[in-house]
Amino acid sequence: MGWFNYYGLIAVAIIMVPNIIVAAVDKSAFENRYDNKVVLVIEQIGRYGCMAFTVFNIPYTYFDFRFENALTVYLAVGGAILALYVLGWMVFRKGRSTIKMLWLSITPTVFFLFCGVMVLSVPLIVFSILFGIGHITVSYKNRDDNLSGGENGT
Repeated sequence: MGWFNYYGLIAVAIIMVPNIIVAAVDKSAFENRYDNKVVLVIEQIGRYGCMAFTVFNIPYTYFDFRFENALTVYLAVGGAILALYVLGWMVFRKGRSTIKMLWLSITPTVFFLFCGVMVLSVPLIVFSILFGIGHITVSYKNRDDNLSGGENGT
């Protein structure tokens, strides 16, 4: 695949477009009501690490595809996961229901982890795990039907 992954760049753009559109239309859509600084930092480190290592393959930290037709599997399965992500944005346009928040946090996590495993990228695997821990937690804590009873979802 080489050091620059064009497919990864397209995938990151596909993930970002719905986020940018929603942020432009509804300024409060990404309001964070969860104030655990450690989890928020883990989420951001994971997020930016995933985006970077989906696009850039650093030599000696990834081992490329390991089987015949792996690129086809990478594109087909990755494309299907991205389609599910975009579909989630369309289906769950409004609100912060648990299903929406989990759908929109689990699908990109699965995508990044899948990509990391497919190209055997150690940094992408590590960052996708950090992203999953942080993003799923923050999304779950920011849901509207938060039943925990505490302020800020804590």
